[in-house]
Amino acid sequence: MRVFSLKNIQNKMKKEEIILKLTTIVKPYVQNEEGFKNLNENTDFINDLEINSANLVDIILDVEDEFKIEIDNDSMEKMLSVKATVEIIQTKINA
Repeated sequence: MRVFSLKNIQNKMKKEEIILKLTTIVKPYVQNEEGFKNLNENTDFINDLEINSANLVDIILDVEDEFKIEIDNDSMEKMLSVKATVEIIQTKINA
């Protein structure tokens, strides 16, 4: 039998909520619609969605506005995939 803690369940729901909001944020910048249709935690913004580096900056600014967080330069450099971005957003929200 697998036991889930309430905290894990809350984090899971939060992660799904973040991915949903992130999907809305990145949509205007996506060049590969097929990659966007298959967006998941392992999606890479540059390789899978063909988002250029200038637009990644716009996405980061949109993420800051949407989640009311400030993202430092070290974190920005790591925000190249959905998974990394979600982890950074969760860290900043929970800080």
